[in-house]
Amino acid sequence: VLITFLYLSYIGLGYYSTSTEERFYHPDHQSLKPSGIMGHGLGIIGSTLILTGVFSYMARKRYKSMARWGKVKHWMEFHIFLCTMGPIMILFHTAFKFGGIVAISFWSMVAVFLSGIIGRFIYIQIPRTIEGRELSLSEVRGMKEDISSVLQKDFDLDQESQGLILEATLKAGDSKQKNGFFSFFSNYFEDIKTRQKIKKSLNKKNLSDIERKNIIALVADEISLSRKIERLQTMQNLFKYWHVAHLPFALVMLIIMIIHVIVTIVFGYRWIF
Repeated sequence: VLITFLYLSYIGLGYYSTSTEERFYHPDHQSLKPSGIMGHGLGIIGSTLILTGVFSYMARKRYKSMARWGKVKHWMEFHIFLCTMGPIMILFHTAFKFGGIVAISFWSMVAVFLSGIIGRFIYIQIPRTIEGRELSLSEVRGMKEDISSVLQKDFDLDQESQGLILEATLKAGDSKQKNGFFSFFSNYFEDIKTRQKIKKSLNKKNLSDIERKNIIALVADEISLSRKIERLQTMQNLFKYWHVAHLPFALVMLIIMIIHVIVTIVFGYRWIF
């Protein structure tokens, strides 16, 4: 997506940076204008990518017969990719000119795009199975290991190091630390400091590099799981509310997009066909 954005920006910078009144005289006008060979093509391809991304993901979630066609989480990644690439192409299709009823579709698309980024962030905060099924709170708690017994069994650590690690993991899972969604970033930086502190302590011990890495990975996983348990209910509620914002904008975008396509065909606009 980034490469596509940079490439389209590079080839069209001169045209898109020209004022609307002077674009008619630009040598790339016939190609890059919304009805031009490239501009029109970007609109068609971008719209196709969005429609494919939306309806293929909806079909995979709705029809059980498609279960053998791959995991839901992979379809979601595909959906995100297509619905990110599509808006980028449509942005350049508009030649950065927005007006009329199509502008409603464009800004709805922007709202869907931005809300999709937020939705993706919320989605990954909710623990799931490898197939993508959302885990319950009891299932997530069942995933936690007895880190104390693991450290004693697999690693030759002194009491000081074990105490430091246990204190860090217990602090992350302490219900008194909960502040919901708004604590995410403060917790994130706090957890980085904790891992650095543990890493510094382990560097003083007689451990191999592999053992140190394994202990740090174990601690990171345990802290991450504790944080997810801490904010699970908050994220589940946010995900429900997120659909209320995401879906209406998506519907408005799709309806106006279809109307726009029908109008262009009726008025005789053709691409390479």
